[in-house]
Formats: sequence, structure tokens, C-alpha cells
Amino acid sequence: MPNKNIHEFERKRVVLITHLKNHILYNNLKSIGDVRIFMESHIYAVWDFMSLLKSLQIELTGTVIPWTPKKNPILTRFINEIVHVEESDLDQFGQPKSHFEMYLEAMEEVKAKTTGIRHFIKCVQKNKDVDVALKDLKIDTRIKDFVQFTFEIINTKQAHLIASAFTYGREDIIPDMFIKILGEVDPNNKLYSKLKFYLDRHIEIDGDTHGPLALKMMQELCENDAKKWIEAMQVGESALEHRIKLWDAINELIEFDKEGRNLKKLKIQKIA
Repeated sequence: MPNKNIHEFERKRVVLITHLKNHILYNNLKSIGDVRIFMESHIYAVWDFMSLLKSLQIELTGTVIPWTPKKNPILTRFINEIVHVEESDLDQFGQPKSHFEMYLEAMEEVKAKTTGIRHFIKCVQKNKDVDVALKDLKIDTRIKDFVQFTFEIINTKQAHLIASAFTYGREDIIPDMFIKILGEVDPNNKLYSKLKFYLDRHIEIDGDTHGPLALKMMQELCENDAKKWIEAMQVGESALEHRIKLWDAINELIEFDKEGRNLKKLKIQKIA
């Protein structure tokens, strides 16, 4: 990365990541009800992550016939390994399943609504444009904006931009609060075992390997091209800003729900 730009980019990135890690959303996640609301919105980010990943697979691995070797087999292996796990991991019963499907099953387990995302998937399966399918959904505009931004980057078909959204914009922080809540309400792991398995698996596969390899991917794709680095940095910043707005939207939904529950309690107390 050009020296004149790296410090400014890292400064902005640290500010955005700090904002994410200290987002008020995490303080508001205190019950299964809160987790339920979180998952109903976050599922769209779980879904579009797969399209981001698969677009990287198209750009960086051999998916064209006739096949020819790619420039960097390390990156090819890196992307293929992530795709293998995300698209066909083994669930808690040893059955092949995508992480998106595991998440959906965990949503059903906690009684979160899946009607919206299932309708959306059916529209996409019928080759309806993503933007058109999103318009039919009754979800916060910031959630739609998050998905639309992802596909704007995918549609550039420029590997360094897609890789930047993947590397810098998907530092997805699965709240430790989830684990804490599950430990409190389901200490024997009988009620929400699917969600617990998903969270544990997510933490396990992220580990310390993917981060350094993703940064290496950026180095390989941008090399000493100042223009590519600047474009990649802009995408990385925008991706993080969209993530923060997504968190803002989910937090407002949770706070609104809490207000409704508190009002209901007050009415019950007055009647009593």
C-alpha cells in the first residue's frame, strides 16, 4: 500500500472498528428476545456474505472452462477452503449444510421470524433482481442499503474491490453476549443447541488464520498499484460504515421492542 495513504486509512479503519466493537447494540443484547430481533435483520448480512465470497471464488480460482492455473495458488486455496466450510460445513448432527442454512435453523429454534428472508430467497431463485426483491421486503432501509452496497461491489467484477469489502468490511463481531445469554437461559444446551453450535463454529473457523491471509490477498491483488489501493481503501471504509448503520438499525429495533414491553408491563401493573 502506498505509504502516503496507509496511515490515513489505518486511522479511519481503527476509528470505525472501535465504533463497531463498542456499539451500544452489544449492551442492549440481554435476552433471547433481543437475540431474536438481531437475527431477523442480521440474516440478510449472513446471506449476502455468501455472494461476496462466491464472487471472490470466481475471480481467484479456476471456475472457467477450459481451466488454467491461477497466479497465486495460496489465495486459491484460501478462498476454496472458506467456500468449502461456509457452503457445505457439517452441522451438529454431522450433516452437510451451509452456514446460512444453519443460521436459519437457529432462527427457527429461538422462534425468530424467517418469513421475510425465505420470501426474499424464493424471489432470487426465480431470477428476480436483488434490488427488486429487496423492495418487497418490510425491513429497515439501512438493511436494504447494506445488501445493495455489497452487490454494487460484486457487480464491479473487480477482484481488489470485492476482496476489500471481504477483508476490511466483514470483520463481523459475533457478540460474546450471545454466548452469555445462552449460558444463562439454557445452561444444559438443550433449548438452543443449534444457535450455540453455529456461534462456536463461527468463532472456531475464523481463528487467527483468515485475517492474515485476507491481508495477503489484498497485497497480491493491489501490489504497487496506487490507484487500486486507493479504490480498495474507499470500499473498505464504506463497507465498515454500512456495517455500523446496520448495527444502528438493529439496535433501534431492539430498543423499540424494549419500550413496547415496558409499556405493556406498566399497563399490567396499573390494572393489578
